[in-house]
Amino acid sequence: MAPVDGKPGLRERKKQRTHAAISEAAITLFLEHGFNQVSVAQVAEAAEVSKRTLFAYFPTKEDLVVHRLADHETEIARVVRARPTGVAPLTAVREHFLKGLRERDPITGLNDHPQVRRVHQMILDAPSLVARMERFKTGAERALTQALRETADVSDLTARLAAVQIVAVHWALAQDNAARLASGEPADERCAGAVTDAEHAFALLETGLRQLT
Repeated sequence: MAPVDGKPGLRERKKQRTHAAISEAAITLFLEHGFNQVSVAQVAEAAEVSKRTLFAYFPTKEDLVVHRLADHETEIARVVRARPTGVAPLTAVREHFLKGLRERDPITGLNDHPQVRRVHQMILDAPSLVARMERFKTGAERALTQALRETADVSDLTARLAAVQIVAVHWALAQDNAARLASGEPADERCAGAVTDAEHAFALLETGLRQLT
Protein backbone atom coordinates (compact mmCIF):
# COMPACT_ATOMS: atom_id res chain seq x y z
CA MET A 1 0.00 0.00 0.00
CA ALA A 2 1.45 3.36 -1.01
CA PRO A 3 1.87 6.03 1.70
CA VAL A 4 -0.80 8.72 1.50
CA ASP A 5 1.66 11.61 1.98
CA GLY A 6 3.74 10.59 -1.05
CA LYS A 7 6.82 9.85 1.05
CA PRO A 8 8.61 6.49 0.79
CA GLY A 9 7.14 3.77 2.98
CA LEU A 10 9.05 1.91 5.66
CA ARG A 11 10.10 -0.86 3.29
CA GLU A 12 11.38 1.59 0.68
CA ARG A 13 13.28 3.60 3.28
CA LYS A 14 14.92 0.43 4.51
CA LYS A 15 15.97 -0.44 0.96
CA GLN A 16 17.42 3.05 0.52
CA ARG A 17 19.41 2.74 3.75
CA THR A 18 20.75 -0.67 2.71
CA HIS A 19 21.72 0.67 -0.73
CA ALA A 20 23.52 3.62 0.86
CA ALA A 21 25.27 1.45 3.44
CA ILE A 22 26.62 -0.93 0.79
CA SER A 23 27.73 1.96 -1.41
CA GLU A 24 29.55 3.77 1.40
CA ALA A 25 31.23 0.58 2.62
CA ALA A 26 32.43 -0.18 -0.90
CA ILE A 27 33.86 3.26 -1.62
CA THR A 28 35.58 3.39 1.77
CA LEU A 29 37.25 0.03 1.22
CA PHE A 30 38.13 0.72 -2.42
CA LEU A 31 39.76 4.04 -1.62
CA GLU A 32 41.67 2.58 1.30
CA HIS A 33 42.91 -0.63 -0.32
CA GLY A 34 42.31 -0.29 -4.07
CA PHE A 35 39.45 -1.53 -6.24
CA ASN A 36 41.18 -4.71 -7.38
CA GLN A 37 42.37 -5.59 -3.89
CA VAL A 38 38.91 -5.63 -2.29
CA SER A 39 36.51 -8.52 -2.83
CA VAL A 40 32.74 -8.35 -3.00
CA ALA A 41 32.64 -10.57 0.08
CA GLN A 42 34.65 -7.98 2.02
CA VAL A 43 32.27 -5.24 0.96
CA ALA A 44 29.27 -7.32 2.01
CA GLU A 45 30.87 -8.03 5.38
CA ALA A 46 31.64 -4.35 5.97
CA ALA A 47 28.07 -3.39 5.06
CA GLU A 48 26.71 -6.23 7.22
CA VAL A 49 24.74 -7.84 4.41
CA SER A 50 25.01 -11.12 2.54
CA LYS A 51 26.64 -11.37 -0.88
CA ARG A 52 23.22 -12.27 -2.26
CA THR A 53 21.76 -9.06 -0.86
CA LEU A 54 24.66 -7.03 -2.22
CA PHE A 55 24.19 -8.42 -5.72
CA ALA A 56 20.47 -7.67 -5.52
CA TYR A 57 21.39 -3.99 -5.26
CA PHE A 58 24.59 -3.99 -7.34
CA PRO A 59 24.73 -6.73 -10.01
CA THR A 60 28.49 -6.33 -10.55
CA LYS A 61 31.45 -5.14 -8.54
CA GLU A 62 31.90 -2.22 -10.95
CA ASP A 63 28.33 -1.09 -10.21
CA LEU A 64 29.46 -0.32 -6.67
CA VAL A 65 31.44 2.58 -8.15
CA VAL A 66 29.73 3.69 -11.34
CA HIS A 67 26.22 3.80 -9.87
CA ARG A 68 27.24 7.18 -8.44
CA LEU A 69 27.47 8.44 -12.01
CA ALA A 70 24.33 6.72 -13.28
CA ASP A 71 22.23 9.89 -13.48
CA HIS A 72 24.87 11.52 -15.68
CA GLU A 73 24.61 8.87 -18.40
CA THR A 74 21.47 10.51 -19.80
CA GLU A 75 22.21 14.03 -18.55
CA ILE A 76 23.09 15.56 -21.93
CA ALA A 77 19.99 13.97 -23.47
CA ARG A 78 17.84 15.47 -20.71
CA VAL A 79 19.37 18.90 -21.32
CA VAL A 80 18.52 18.65 -25.03
CA ARG A 81 14.95 17.54 -24.34
CA ALA A 82 14.38 20.31 -21.77
CA ARG A 83 15.81 23.17 -23.81
CA PRO A 84 13.51 26.16 -24.43
CA THR A 85 11.84 26.60 -27.79
CA GLY A 86 14.19 28.22 -30.27
CA VAL A 87 17.37 27.15 -28.48
CA ALA A 88 19.65 24.87 -30.52
CA PRO A 89 20.69 21.56 -28.91
CA LEU A 90 24.38 22.46 -29.03
CA THR A 91 23.72 25.82 -27.37
CA ALA A 92 21.81 24.13 -24.56
CA VAL A 93 24.60 21.59 -23.99
CA ARG A 94 27.26 24.30 -24.07
CA GLU A 95 25.46 26.46 -21.50
CA HIS A 96 24.89 23.44 -19.29
CA PHE A 97 28.57 22.51 -19.37
CA LEU A 98 29.67 26.07 -18.59
CA LYS A 99 27.21 26.15 -15.69
CA GLY A 100 28.71 22.88 -14.46
CA LEU A 101 32.17 24.45 -14.52
CA ARG A 102 30.97 27.41 -12.47
CA GLU A 103 29.35 25.08 -9.94
CA ARG A 104 32.34 22.69 -9.86
CA ASP A 105 30.20 19.77 -10.96
CA PRO A 106 32.44 16.67 -10.75
CA ILE A 107 31.19 15.49 -14.15
CA THR A 108 33.06 18.44 -15.73
CA GLY A 109 36.32 17.28 -14.13
CA LEU A 110 36.62 20.64 -12.35
CA ASN A 111 36.22 19.52 -8.76
CA ASP A 112 39.25 19.16 -6.49
CA HIS A 113 37.50 17.74 -3.45
CA PRO A 114 39.93 15.07 -2.18
CA GLN A 115 37.45 12.20 -2.40
CA VAL A 116 36.32 13.18 -5.91
CA ARG A 117 39.93 13.18 -7.09
CA ARG A 118 40.65 9.87 -5.40
CA VAL A 119 37.60 8.21 -6.95
CA HIS A 120 38.63 9.51 -10.37
CA GLN A 121 42.13 8.10 -9.96
CA MET A 122 40.76 4.81 -8.69
CA ILE A 123 38.68 4.47 -11.86
CA LEU A 124 41.70 5.17 -14.05
CA ASP A 125 43.78 2.58 -12.17
CA ALA A 126 41.25 -0.26 -12.65
CA PRO A 127 40.89 -1.58 -16.24
CA SER A 128 37.45 -3.01 -15.55
CA LEU A 129 36.22 0.39 -14.37
CA VAL A 130 37.75 2.11 -17.39
CA ALA A 131 35.92 -0.38 -19.62
CA ARG A 132 32.69 0.24 -17.72
CA MET A 133 33.06 3.99 -18.23
CA GLU A 134 33.35 3.37 -21.96
CA ARG A 135 29.98 1.62 -21.77
CA PHE A 136 28.73 4.65 -19.85
CA LYS A 137 29.94 6.88 -22.69
CA THR A 138 28.22 4.68 -25.28
CA GLY A 139 25.01 4.89 -23.28
CA ALA A 140 25.25 8.69 -23.25
CA GLU A 141 25.69 8.70 -27.03
CA ARG A 142 22.68 6.42 -27.49
CA ALA A 143 20.46 8.54 -25.24
CA LEU A 144 21.50 11.79 -26.92
CA THR A 145 20.94 10.30 -30.37
CA GLN A 146 17.36 9.49 -29.42
CA ALA A 147 16.82 12.95 -27.92
CA LEU A 148 18.07 14.61 -31.12
CA ARG A 149 15.91 12.37 -33.29
CA GLU A 150 12.85 13.41 -31.32
CA THR A 151 13.52 17.12 -30.83
CA ALA A 152 15.74 18.32 -33.70
CA ASP A 153 14.89 18.51 -37.40
CA VAL A 154 17.67 16.19 -38.54
CA SER A 155 18.04 12.74 -40.06
CA ASP A 156 18.76 9.64 -38.00
CA LEU A 157 22.34 9.56 -39.29
CA THR A 158 22.94 13.22 -38.43
CA ALA A 159 21.51 12.67 -34.95
CA ARG A 160 23.84 9.72 -34.34
CA LEU A 161 26.94 11.45 -35.69
CA ALA A 162 26.16 14.64 -33.77
CA ALA A 163 25.65 12.71 -30.54
CA VAL A 164 28.98 10.94 -30.90
CA GLN A 165 30.78 14.24 -31.42
CA ILE A 166 29.04 16.11 -28.61
CA VAL A 167 29.61 13.36 -26.06
CA ALA A 168 33.24 12.97 -27.14
CA VAL A 169 33.92 16.69 -26.67
CA HIS A 170 32.13 16.72 -23.31
CA TRP A 171 34.20 13.70 -22.26
CA ALA A 172 37.52 15.13 -23.49
CA LEU A 173 37.00 18.45 -21.72
CA ALA A 174 36.18 16.71 -18.45
CA GLN A 175 39.19 14.41 -18.73
CA ASP A 176 41.52 17.34 -19.45
CA ASN A 177 40.24 19.20 -16.39
CA ALA A 178 40.54 16.15 -14.17
CA ALA A 179 44.08 15.50 -15.38
CA ARG A 180 45.16 19.06 -14.56
CA LEU A 181 43.65 18.84 -11.09
CA ALA A 182 45.29 15.46 -10.54
CA SER A 183 48.65 17.10 -11.27
CA GLY A 184 48.04 19.60 -8.49
CA GLU A 185 46.37 22.57 -10.21
CA PRO A 186 43.58 24.00 -7.96
CA ALA A 187 40.09 24.09 -9.45
CA ASP A 188 39.80 27.85 -8.91
CA GLU A 189 42.97 28.45 -10.90
CA ARG A 190 41.95 26.04 -13.64
CA CYS A 191 38.45 27.47 -14.05
CA ALA A 192 39.26 30.30 -16.49
CA GLY A 193 41.25 27.95 -18.72
CA ALA A 194 38.50 25.34 -18.53
CA VAL A 195 35.93 27.90 -19.68
CA THR A 196 38.20 29.02 -22.55
CA ASP A 197 38.74 25.42 -23.64
CA ALA A 198 35.01 24.69 -23.48
CA GLU A 199 34.16 27.79 -25.52
CA HIS A 200 36.72 26.76 -28.13
CA ALA A 201 35.52 23.15 -28.25
CA PHE A 202 31.86 24.06 -28.66
CA ALA A 203 32.73 26.66 -31.30
CA LEU A 204 34.45 23.92 -33.29
CA LEU A 205 31.40 21.71 -32.90
CA GLU A 206 29.10 24.51 -33.99
CA THR A 207 31.10 25.01 -37.17
CA GLY A 208 30.58 21.40 -38.14
CA LEU A 209 27.04 20.95 -36.84
CA ARG A 210 25.17 23.81 -38.47
CA GLN A 211 22.31 21.48 -39.42
CA LEU A 212 21.16 21.24 -35.80
CA THR A 213 18.27 23.66 -35.32
